[in-house]
Amino acid sequence: MVQLVAAQVERVEPLHWWAGMSNPDVQLLVYGEQLADKVVSIDYPGVQLIKTHRPENPNYLFLDLRIATAAKPGVFPIRFTETGTEAIVYHYELKARDPELHRLQGVNTSDLIYLIMPDRFANGDDGNDIVPNLHETALNRDSLYYRHGGDLQGIIDHLDYLEELGVTALWLNPVLTNDQPTTSYHGYANTENYEIDPRFGGNEAYRKLIDACHNRGMKVVKDLVHNHFGTNHYTVRDLPMPDWVHEWPAYTKTNYREQVHMDPYASKADRVVMVDGWFDKQMADMNHQNPFVRNYITQSHIWWIEEMGVDGFRLDTYAYNDLDYMAEWATKITEEYPRMTFFGETWVHGVPNQAFFTTGNRINQGVDTGLQGVTDFQGLWAIYEALNGKFGWMDGVVRLYNTLANDFMYEDPSRNVVFLDNHDLSRFYSVVGEDDLKFRSGIAWLLTTRGIPQLYYGTEILMKNYANPDGLVREDFPGGWKGDRVDKFTASGRSAAENEAFDYVKKLANYRKQHAVLHTGKLLQFIPENGVYVYFRYDEQATVMVIMNSNAEAVTLDTERFAEGLRGRRGAVNVVTDEVLTDIGRIAVPATTTMVLELR
Repeated sequence: MVQLVAAQVERVEPLHWWAGMSNPDVQLLVYGEQLADKVVSIDYPGVQLIKTHRPENPNYLFLDLRIATAAKPGVFPIRFTETGTEAIVYHYELKARDPELHRLQGVNTSDLIYLIMPDRFANGDDGNDIVPNLHETALNRDSLYYRHGGDLQGIIDHLDYLEELGVTALWLNPVLTNDQPTTSYHGYANTENYEIDPRFGGNEAYRKLIDACHNRGMKVVKDLVHNHFGTNHYTVRDLPMPDWVHEWPAYTKTNYREQVHMDPYASKADRVVMVDGWFDKQMADMNHQNPFVRNYITQSHIWWIEEMGVDGFRLDTYAYNDLDYMAEWATKITEEYPRMTFFGETWVHGVPNQAFFTTGNRINQGVDTGLQGVTDFQGLWAIYEALNGKFGWMDGVVRLYNTLANDFMYEDPSRNVVFLDNHDLSRFYSVVGEDDLKFRSGIAWLLTTRGIPQLYYGTEILMKNYANPDGLVREDFPGGWKGDRVDKFTASGRSAAENEAFDYVKKLANYRKQHAVLHTGKLLQFIPENGVYVYFRYDEQATVMVIMNSNAEAVTLDTERFAEGLRGRRGAVNVVTDEVLTDIGRIAVPATTTMVLELR
């Protein structure tokens, strides 16, 4: 008699799979004590066990399954047998796909992404603040490094606020379980691939958040980390095979030099340290040349799309990955989900360095990564220079013009994500010296330039500080916790200046949301003169003119030079103030101001 003792198999991942996938193959990782001598068998119509891989570590098996088109959803037994012992039976589920999960899939230029660090945004369920079986149980809101208790329910509780602001998509810093002993709040050292951190509410809270967003027509972007796992990940603590991670005789940190990917004179040694060196001592660098590692990571990402219906991916530390693997990953994702979109973090300097990582092999990269878009750091440095620099031949607003002039290097620059700050950078309001006019100019550029705009939580209420240390830019959103002295999710809890900033962002964000010309309209820019930068967004239905005056004095702009963009229009409406301009032959632009005009 066969005795069912599934507990002897500790894990099978992916946790389940689906019938009817475009790719019929899936590789199961099976983990349990001393599995090496087990003979594996599967008897289920349409499911074929192609091969059993037995790595060096006897606690692992890798099973290659092929699922026929005709296979029906259901639960089937996987039998592990050995002469003289009772069989182990693990029941594995093949689910039916839900086509409704993907109705919003794909983040694009019509969206405004709002970036949230979940631990620092709002605490909607204080019952999950401390989970005793995890390493880090301390909760201390006065510390920059301990957990503060924010969770997914806290985000759900404030979707009205985000919708009012004009947000259409949420990007959350990683929410997978991060069972590291310290600084686990940021999520970038995951120790599970199929589990949302219980301190955020677990998988069900994540499903609840996605459903709540989808019901409002909002999207959810999942933050992925291909490059590394946390050192407490079970596959790192008990390696399936010696080359599962990049091991060094002594701890070796990456050199953080993306140039080795593109430098024709780079040494092999430098490239190895860049790609194979560890990002941090708590972050084991995964060996992307190992096909079992590739399958394990890629399948987990497919699982989250199919299981939860996530709409897009942000790819962390993109330049540190093996680019051949990233090309393979992009192909597998888009073959299964043609509407899925993803963008990579490319914290680099120089448009060629940034464009190098994008799809198209347009600048002699030698590899087509398939990466659709990037976090546009070059646009970031340019807007900082435009607002804080002095105008000159190559400075100030000219830097912004020059950066966009290099867009020919991208297959589609509109897929780049433009931003003013994020969880690793100094807050934008501080960067511009807490100057409200410069702040508004930056927001105006963000919401009218090409690409997909991203706003960091709290920017709209003038949250400030410099990223030294980075915890200073990851402070709690005031009002997200019971007992907070003020609640800045409400107008009554905000100061007059904060309400003015919020209303400004809200007005432009919702205007952008309602006007396709700022999503898909063409961009026409003119060479800046005397610290004034002018560009247009236009299509057959509408034209928007943007005038950025970076001077500390007001200017009167003669618009005859811009006839190509004006296209015969003689009047305009100021999008922010609703002021009607009956004659735009000459336009008075206040000091340090960016005007957004809808031409009539």
